[in-house]
Amino acid sequence: MDKLRVAVIGLRFGMAHIEGAMGCGAEIAAICDVDRRHLDFAGARYDIPMEKRFTDYRELLDRDDIDAAVVAVPDQQHRELSCAFLRAGKHVLCEKPMALTLSDVRDMIRAGDESGRQLMVGQICRFTPAFRQAKALVDGGVLGDLYYLESEYAHDYMNIVDNWRADPLRHGVIGGGCHAVDLLRWLGGDPEEVFAYGTKRLLPQVPYDDATVAVLKFDAATMGKVFVSTGCKRDYTMRTVLYGTRGTLICDNTSPTMTLFTVGEDGMAGEAQTIDVEVNNHNARLEFEAFAEAIRSGGCVPTDAREGAKTVEVCLSIIESAKTGRPVCPNYDF
Repeated sequence: MDKLRVAVIGLRFGMAHIEGAMGCGAEIAAICDVDRRHLDFAGARYDIPMEKRFTDYRELLDRDDIDAAVVAVPDQQHRELSCAFLRAGKHVLCEKPMALTLSDVRDMIRAGDESGRQLMVGQICRFTPAFRQAKALVDGGVLGDLYYLESEYAHDYMNIVDNWRADPLRHGVIGGGCHAVDLLRWLGGDPEEVFAYGTKRLLPQVPYDDATVAVLKFDAATMGKVFVSTGCKRDYTMRTVLYGTRGTLICDNTSPTMTLFTVGEDGMAGEAQTIDVEVNNHNARLEFEAFAEAIRSGGCVPTDAREGAKTVEVCLSIIESAKTGRPVCPNYDF
């Protein structure tokens, strides 16, 4: 395959994906959005001709000039579109979260397995420079063994709530908090048990808790915490702290530096080290590059359907625990 031919569906979130695909040398074979304003704005911005602009994704399914589809529509539609393109023989990069229900997740896994095509879930934190550097430090043993890790998704939804964000199925933990959950899964593994509390004080437009805190048990020696607030009054952040037996790392996805403490021969932490990092909290180019490379090589995408499903399962377990007041053990049998 000389040049990957891509359709991008959903242009409120798909603009970054167009740029990511183009930055990797892919051809934008089609763009699609039900809102003609978004469609024509993106078409004009990226010089995509009228004959490649569509308002109905179904017109793209049988086209033989499309190799892959980026599904960037509202979360509730991820299953429908992803399954349709997979069954039409197209590779799919689906925005996070993979879906909002386990039934939808399982349908998507089945469609991917049966089609033999790549299904990648856009867990973008795994492509964020600071978090990739954090992963390298963890894997390289710089922090020793992790014993506690935490991340937060703090994002004020007050002025961006619309019908699909207010859907009870799109609880803040799964809609946005899946970023922090997936990040900690990537860094610390799959939690064995979660326990959560929730509260609703700041976001009257939604029926679900606008703040949730979850304690995660990864194993007998490792614990963690996820904090999600979609009503917080502050700048957006995903502040993350990793505590290990040999050091501590403090980072986020919006700052140009991260802070590292390491332990000296005396067992005490030395002076803080400041590490410069690129700020790119939606690194769509690197994400698409991984997707395209897996298609070309026949290898595995880094965030495949089962990885996406596990993150959804942990999010749903957190929501269940906050509702019932009981600990929940996620089931990773996908």
